Amino acid sequence: MRAISIIFKRELQSYVRSPIGWVVAALLLLAQGIFFQAWALRGEQLSALVLERFFFVSSFAAGAAGLIFSFRLIAEERQNHSMILLNTSPIRDHHIVLGKFFAALTFLTILLVLSLYMPLLIKVNGKISGAQIFVGYLGLFLFGAVSLAIGMFSSSLTRSQFLALFVGAVLLIVLGNIYQLAGKLDAPVRDVVEQSDLWWARFQSSFMRGILNLKDVIFYIGMTYFFLLLAVKTLEAKRWQ
Repeated sequence: MRAISIIFKRELQSYVRSPIGWVVAALLLLAQGIFFQAWALRGEQLSALVLERFFFVSSFAAGAAGLIFSFRLIAEERQNHSMILLNTSPIRDHHIVLGKFFAALTFLTILLVLSLYMPLLIKVNGKISGAQIFVGYLGLFLFGAVSLAIGMFSSSLTRSQFLALFVGAVLLIVLGNIYQLAGKLDAPVRDVVEQSDLWWARFQSSFMRGILNLKDVIFYIGMTYFFLLLAVKTLEAKRWQ
């Protein structure tokens, strides 16, 4: 735990102290606000529908933030040759992955909190419950965590940050649209493939609408664990190359 804590503090400080991290966060919040204003608030709409559209827009911001905050975490270490120092220190590969992941997840959480004023404005001017807002943000947090884990896995594959971002984006887009692709398959294969979808079958059908399904929470946690485990195993394999 001490090794994880050391890496966590170092990475979180790099996010907080770096102007790049805050610039990226500001740009994502700006894009989120613009799309929300242009799409979710157009015309006369029920408050519940406006909130759904807010979470629809915010899910793309959370996914993008997850990739942007994580694609460099391991690739940059290799690029700067500092991974050699980590490998020769008494730090295990899972310490590296978890420390960096929790730091990125903390900064992503800060970004989500900063956007909270938008659904609160909807609540003040309309009829929605705090539970709907909580469930939606829980979904954003879990979806962002999966995006971070995917970004970390792609970052562990290569020393090129651009390639890591590209691989992570492809994985996230494919896994987020499997539900649509599965529609062309026959049962029972279609039913199995649909359940592996990250967005349509999970976020869009439940969290975005204020519906909390325990199976969706477990699915997101399991997918996060799966990609973090892949990142750890990739680091272990590359350590001996």
